[in-house]
Amino acid sequence: MSKVAIVYGSSTGATEAVAEKIQASFEGSTLFNAESVNVEDLKPYDLLIFGASTTGIGDLQDDWDALLPKVEKMDFTGKKVALFSLGDSASFSTSFAGAMYYIYKALKGKVEIIGSVSTDGYTFDDSDAVVDGHFVGLALDEDNEYNETDSRIAAWVEELKKHLN
Repeated sequence: MSKVAIVYGSSTGATEAVAEKIQASFEGSTLFNAESVNVEDLKPYDLLIFGASTTGIGDLQDDWDALLPKVEKMDFTGKKVALFSLGDSASFSTSFAGAMYYIYKALKGKVEIIGSVSTDGYTFDDSDAVVDGHFVGLALDEDNEYNETDSRIAAWVEELKKHLN
């Protein structure tokens, strides 16, 4: 059985709440705060789910500033990574959920990144997190589309589970 770790960076608590919902979908998974996790803590896990709130105009949440360079240097042998990000598709419609792109860019080519999501059903104008017509991970909007969160998480988690042993 695959071991799952969820690492989140959250400024207001919304990303933490989403991370807890994702954790509830993976029996035996472990939740880590990006602010205090050590890269050594992540070594035993097969699937790493990295999440961040989007701050400013498409920026990565602050707790990832120190962690991301360390994660970037990890040995990802035998591991897979999935990404999720929160954003505000109305107020920041041109940079919606852009935070996960920073993590994607840092890890692309170093590890298999799973869990891309179609942009269908989302209301936004642009996002760096859209590559080849899909979000590089799960994009959520707890400000304007909170009624979609649970169903989007459920569909995404089912897709991720297809990649686990």
